[in-house]
Amino acid sequence: MILAFHSIFGFYGFWLPNDPRGSGSDYVANWELFRGYGRATTVTTRHSVAHTTHNQADRVTAKQALKFPPVVITGIQALDIAREFARAIGEAGYRVHACAILPDHVHLVIGWHVREIRTIVGHLKSRATMAIRAAGHWGQGALWGDHGWNVFLDDVAHVERSIRYVEANPVKEGKQIQRWGFVTPFDLQTAVADRSASQATRLNAAPRTIGGAALKSHEDKYRPPDHNPPPSPNSPPNPPSNSI
Repeated sequence: MILAFHSIFGFYGFWLPNDPRGSGSDYVANWELFRGYGRATTVTTRHSVAHTTHNQADRVTAKQALKFPPVVITGIQALDIAREFARAIGEAGYRVHACAILPDHVHLVIGWHVREIRTIVGHLKSRATMAIRAAGHWGQGALWGDHGWNVFLDDVAHVERSIRYVEANPVKEGKQIQRWGFVTPFDLQTAVADRSASQATRLNAAPRTIGGAALKSHEDKYRPPDHNPPPSPNSPPNPPSNSI
C-alpha cells in the first residue's frame, strides 16, 4: 500500500531531457540540445537514477545549449518558495514529512492525498512561481524544469529512509540543516487513515461533467456515423431512377 511519495523536481536546466542517466521526458524540444546531444533518454523506472555512472563533463557541457542559463536560486528565493509551499499545503491539506529546497532542485516526502501526486507538485510549483515573480525576485525565463521524479513509498521503512535522505541532503551539499514549519512527523496510523479517507472521497465523487464546446466535441466524437448524410449544396444531382 502506498503511504507517501518522494518527489524530486528541479529548477530550469537541472535535469535535461537527454541526460545520459535517463529522464522522464519523451522528446527534446530544444533543437540545439537535440542536435548536439541526441534524443530523450526516457526511462520508466520509479527508482532514482541520479547516481548512475555517466560522463559528468558531457552532461554539464550540454547545458550550454539551453535557451537560458540553468537556474540556481538564492537563499532569499528559497524562503519565498518555502512560504508559498506552506500556503499551498494549507490550502489543500497536504502532509509534508520532509523538505529540502536546494539551489537547483527540491526534495519532498509527501503523504498520500486524494489528489494525484503530479497535481500536488504542480500546485506547489504554481504557488511558488507566482509569489517569486510578484516579489520581483525572478525575471525572464522558466523557473522550473518540466519533469521530475515521484517515487512510491509503500512501507514504513521506505518512508523513514526517504525522510532521512531528504533531511541530510542540504548537509551533503555543504548547506545548513533545513527546518520548515509546514513539515510534520510521519505517523503510520494517520497515513492509513488519510489513505482510507481519500479513497472514499474518490469513490463518492460526482462524475465529471463537461459543457460548451467541450461537450459538442465529445458528442461529435461518439455520435454514430450517419449513413445517409444530406447532400452538399455543391453535389451533383442524383441520376434519375429507371424504376416505374
